[in-house]
Amino acid sequence: MKHKLLLALILAATLSACSPKYDWRDYRSNDAPYAVLFPGKPATQTRSIKLDQLNVSMTMTAAEIDGVVFAVGSAQLADAAQVPAAIEAMKTAMVNNIGGTVTASKTTANGAQEIEAGGKGMRLVGRFMAKDRRIYQAVVIGPATNIDAETVDTYLSSFKLY
Repeated sequence: MKHKLLLALILAATLSACSPKYDWRDYRSNDAPYAVLFPGKPATQTRSIKLDQLNVSMTMTAAEIDGVVFAVGSAQLADAAQVPAAIEAMKTAMVNNIGGTVTASKTTANGAQEIEAGGKGMRLVGRFMAKDRRIYQAVVIGPATNIDAETVDTYLSSFKLY
């Protein structure tokens, strides 16, 4: 009996030590046509914001793990001609949120703009894109020491428009 109890305790300790930090879950937005994997249970909030001179209603869905926020924001614009300015305003706002500067920037094969920024011990990795009149940002933001490349890649590569 003691051996069974000891075995059960060892097994429980081993399993709890192996519990994943990230609980990746598939999320499909109700307000915009996208899907993404979040590392935990996401929460959604919609609010009015100003992107440069544009007033938009942005819906943010996010999950937080160890002080790192994984978020997707989307907004519908009145005119597709506003997309470039709105994308630039989103990038600027995100970098300003961490008091940072852009350290890397590229355009992906599908036309999304990807940036990395750092400032005051914080790091931001973001992908910004548009489809028709809808703009999107998928970002990872938090203490630089808590953000690893593999997790960022898992999150950003899972983001799909449909």
